[in-house]
Amino acid sequence: MLLLTQDLRARMIANGQSRGDHLPVVKFFNPVGAGTWLFSELDEDGDSLFGLCDLGFGCPEMGSASLAEIVAVTLPFGLAIERDLHFEGRFPLTIYADAARLCGGITEDEARLEAAAAAAPARIQPFRHLDPLKVRQTPRGMVPRGKPAPLPSPPKMHRERGHPRARSEYHAHRPNSARPPFGFQSQYA
Repeated sequence: MLLLTQDLRARMIANGQSRGDHLPVVKFFNPVGAGTWLFSELDEDGDSLFGLCDLGFGCPEMGSASLAEIVAVTLPFGLAIERDLHFEGRFPLTIYADAARLCGGITEDEARLEAAAAAAPARIQPFRHLDPLKVRQTPRGMVPRGKPAPLPSPPKMHRERGHPRARSEYHAHRPNSARPPFGFQSQYA
């Protein structure tokens, strides 16, 4: 099977030349096992694809892949990687990535994709309206230009010792007891 037709190739190259979060154009899959890829962009070299890759380990990620390497994969029974002929991207690639991270794999479940899309504006939207000439990004967040960045809050001090070290697990559930001596073995541990 031809993985990329000329029309798909042209759409993906056009996506690769423009900036933005594009809809996935193609879906490749392994017909005999785990492995799913959603690609939205193709570099001008005709080999480097960009998209969401899931090899079935439960940690899908966005990145690049080689079209030549995907075509060269040989599977049992003489099969090869195939293109889903009925796939149509309905959401931007980052929405598919968010849903895939939540599910542990690429999903086309409408409810999960819509939930990921609903959660995305809360993460992205607050910064879209900010004018870059009026605000600047600092490690503590967005700050109006001309104003100093907010100071970090001081660390919480440990009451007994006066230093910012967190209490140990032993003291977390025994707040009034002293630290046990080195090598102490509890019969209840």
